[in-house]
Amino acid sequence: MPNLGLVCITASKDVRYRTVTRTRLHAQSPDSQRTILEDIFRDNLQTFDAAMRYCTGAGIWLYRIPSSIFPFADTPEGLAVLQTLAPALARSGRRALEAGIRLVMHPDQFVVLSSDSPSVVTNSIKILQMHADIMDLLEQPRSPWALLEIHGGKSNRADALVACIATLPDAIRCRLGLENDEYAYSAEEIHAICMRSGVPMVFDAHHHIVHEKLDSYDDPSVAAMLEQARATWAVPEHQLVHISNGRAGFNDRQHADLIDTMPASYARAPWIEIEAKSKEEAIQGLRPWLDSLDIAAG
Repeated sequence: MPNLGLVCITASKDVRYRTVTRTRLHAQSPDSQRTILEDIFRDNLQTFDAAMRYCTGAGIWLYRIPSSIFPFADTPEGLAVLQTLAPALARSGRRALEAGIRLVMHPDQFVVLSSDSPSVVTNSIKILQMHADIMDLLEQPRSPWALLEIHGGKSNRADALVACIATLPDAIRCRLGLENDEYAYSAEEIHAICMRSGVPMVFDAHHHIVHEKLDSYDDPSVAAMLEQARATWAVPEHQLVHISNGRAGFNDRQHADLIDTMPASYARAPWIEIEAKSKEEAIQGLRPWLDSLDIAAG
């Protein structure tokens, strides 16, 4: 049976994280900056613990941690504050593992390992290292179970992307996964890069149908790409896919509030991140679909 994943926050106010702007933070003295970050980091760790309790109660076994959970953790000052919370982070991460909740992260669009700008690549690796540091502090495995999923980035740069991945530190590379997108890298292209670089492919059916201008999630290529993507996972049972529906129409790249249409082939997907605006409401709306799979299997 597929496991459905919650992305970052809930549509309700049950799970909300704090943040701070760069302008506000840098307007303070160094001591005050540290105090602000310590306060936010502690609050957000408590929110993460609340999210774990929420997921357990709702029967949700995959959770995408927001990239901004610890603002400015990619700076020496922020990382130093984060490391003071190492024991608390370790306890929270162990509780998630013991509860059977899989933790993943999806760094933002500024991560472009295929860029032709060395400074962009350097900054991208810095951001990925921050995510890897968080996973390490949460005592999550250095494997795709604790996935760091990114897009291919700049188009027509497959060789550069493969070469960059080969140089990444183990804490990043061992967790890295690549996702197809609507414009730069098709599912076939990302699959080829994953095969060359030895990282798993995160198949997104909606990105695929938008890129290929298809009119159905049940186009034969969707099921075919699901199976091709699974072959890139060292542990096939850990395969992770994404689903969303178009807001204004089937091929609209903007995400709808709920999931009204699910690819039939996704009944064979072990883990599905639900990328819908209404978050937990969308997951709840998919319970009848899961029940129908259970009945069919029984």
